[in-house]
Amino acid sequence: MPSVFREVGMFDLKGERLARLPEGMDPDCIRQSRMGLEKESLRVARSGGIAETPHPAAWGAPLTHPWITTDYSEALAEFITPPLASSGEALDFLADIQSYAYRLLDDEFLWATSMPCVLAGEQGIPIAEYGDSNLGRMKHVYRVGLGWRYGRVMQVIAGVHFNWSLPETFWPAYTALEQKDDVLAMRDGAYMGMVRNLQRIGWLIPYLFGASPAVCKSFFANGESRLAVFDESTFFEPYATSLRMGDIGYQNKKEDGLGIQVCYRDVDTYARSLLYAVTTPAEAWERIGVKVGGEYRQLNANLLQIENEYYNTVRPKQPAGRLESPGVALLQRGIQYVELRSLDVNAFHPLGVDETQLRFLEALMFACLLADSPGLSGEELEEINENILRVAHRGREPGLKLSCCGQPAPLRDWAQRILDAVLPVAELLDRVHGGHAYEDATDDQLRKVLDLERTPSARMLDEMRDRGEGFYEFARRLSTRHHRYFSERELPSTCIGEFDHLAAQSHAEQAMIEAADHKDFDSFLADYFAQTYRVLDR
Repeated sequence: MPSVFREVGMFDLKGERLARLPEGMDPDCIRQSRMGLEKESLRVARSGGIAETPHPAAWGAPLTHPWITTDYSEALAEFITPPLASSGEALDFLADIQSYAYRLLDDEFLWATSMPCVLAGEQGIPIAEYGDSNLGRMKHVYRVGLGWRYGRVMQVIAGVHFNWSLPETFWPAYTALEQKDDVLAMRDGAYMGMVRNLQRIGWLIPYLFGASPAVCKSFFANGESRLAVFDESTFFEPYATSLRMGDIGYQNKKEDGLGIQVCYRDVDTYARSLLYAVTTPAEAWERIGVKVGGEYRQLNANLLQIENEYYNTVRPKQPAGRLESPGVALLQRGIQYVELRSLDVNAFHPLGVDETQLRFLEALMFACLLADSPGLSGEELEEINENILRVAHRGREPGLKLSCCGQPAPLRDWAQRILDAVLPVAELLDRVHGGHAYEDATDDQLRKVLDLERTPSARMLDEMRDRGEGFYEFARRLSTRHHRYFSERELPSTCIGEFDHLAAQSHAEQAMIEAADHKDFDSFLADYFAQTYRVLDR
């Protein structure tokens, strides 16, 4: 193994640390971990273009429904699960949500891939609406601002987010094993260490699970791109894994020169660096204007309108109150879970993600938490971004080398090292849960490393070539197959009744929020951002 890998602290699990876990704590402290999913799906009209209809009212109000909402566009649905005890439970819940949603779709279907369908330019993408309340208007204006700043087209790329946390009972036991005495500091420090490590090896996710090596030509203005031509309707890159994660997507590269410097040292500096960006003016965005002709173009002209505008592949999270900012929530209560955001929609599975993926991701995230995690320098963050871009566009290129500590590192060797480190964690999870599912899931990823033709991106391009399909034909065929799956899937009447109740409840809750508004929108925004200034002034 090249010596460069030995210079990196990540995945130095210190065998005794891993060995102490089953010896020093109740297995339930590990077994009762929680995971949740957020899956974005573009609603598409039968004609093949993005749906121009509003978010289906029968689904509920996207402002207040806990499980069915919208992302950037009115047509970009987002299906959310609560935190659940296993990947199987999360997938079952996701299947129920989508089955319910399909029952209520009228002459539309959900797109099966991350990259969107046929687009008719920027103005053909409807921005999500959230009603007449100040809160709903804020969510809408934020998205208007994203369109002005980065364009609308890249905002309708879909993905899957994987949320994971250990039970609160884990932390006192782990703190004692590590011979520390501050449980909350231990929890937040371990989660931030996991975030740093997940960034360091973040390129592995698009390699293993990337499923967007091709894109419809309509994604680009005038149908022109530097990408290679696959056929008359499709651009692609021969060795690409995830163009979604490449430089045609919504990435930090879009913010070059704006002075955004996020620090991952600890939860306090991370949250404060984001809040600083939310309060710091940016000349580039000032040129857009905030309120022009009486209409808002963006929430403010600062580096970030709100914290979520900063794109990163992994985020430490603390659920925020309705009018609480994410950064303030982190400062007040620390980290509750970590969100991995770099998964493409799995086009070959109707749910967009499968259990093997989730089992491996759970083992990977746990390994990243247990491993040593030195701080991230600015140089290393640049290296991390470059590695992700390289894998996104060239990940299956034979002999591809990445950069590790400024030195060339063969992707295949580095990936094997990571999987070697994950394997004992997978074995621990199998002992705790019973069976061999985690080890099998890790072995499945190793097969993709040893044979790149097993990756979803390679399978996708091979299938397109074999069937003589462009991207649109491929994605529409799988979308139709998934539509049939959900249409035929039985949904218990009790489940339908629960979702009906949630939909009605969400509309009633939105109406209450709107009725309770007693201030103008300008004052509402001033009050919302005042919390940020108060925190930074402390």
